[in-house]
Amino acid sequence: MEKFCWSSLFESKEDNMNVKKIVLASASPRRLELLRQIGIEPEVIVSHVEEVVTSSVPGEVVMELSRQKAEDVAKGQSAGTLVIGSDTVVAVDGKILGKPRSHEEAAEMIRSIEGRAHQVYTGVCMVLKGEDGAEDVIRNFFDATDVEVYPMTEEEILEYANSEEPMDKAGAYAVQGFFGRYIKGLKGSYANVMGLPISMVYQEMKNF
Repeated sequence: MEKFCWSSLFESKEDNMNVKKIVLASASPRRLELLRQIGIEPEVIVSHVEEVVTSSVPGEVVMELSRQKAEDVAKGQSAGTLVIGSDTVVAVDGKILGKPRSHEEAAEMIRSIEGRAHQVYTGVCMVLKGEDGAEDVIRNFFDATDVEVYPMTEEEILEYANSEEPMDKAGAYAVQGFFGRYIKGLKGSYANVMGLPISMVYQEMKNF
């Protein structure tokens, strides 16, 4: 597939901005795959910043974490670099479900979402490094998707929870994986549930 010329989106003589490269501040292969899907081939630089959360509201949490990651990686970048940071959480009744620390915890998380709807929030922060002493341009936003899960038997819950798939996933599941057999429907962006709302990212790129 021919790569889209993303740099042309940002060229502006009036604002003296020109994106020279794009950096993904995430080790997630799913986010990289999604960017490649829309013709963007970023450099990958993983942030190792110590994450600090000051809110319990899911949308605010993912915006905070995505901004911390993006700004951490952006510190070492040259002018004209666009850094994209992202973070995803799953929430049930406003309570955030992180990544399970054990198969037993994964089973508990699956029990809390089976047979009902929950929400997936992904925060994105885009930092464009300023040129000629100009300040960095920052866009920070989030997207939310409602996900409904079919009722599951205890046997199905344990079968899935005892596999390796849920162990590094927010909310203990991946919509594009084995758990897809239990997804009844989504309201919103499928890509957002995978970890990056790429259509929203593209629209924000155009708004720089």
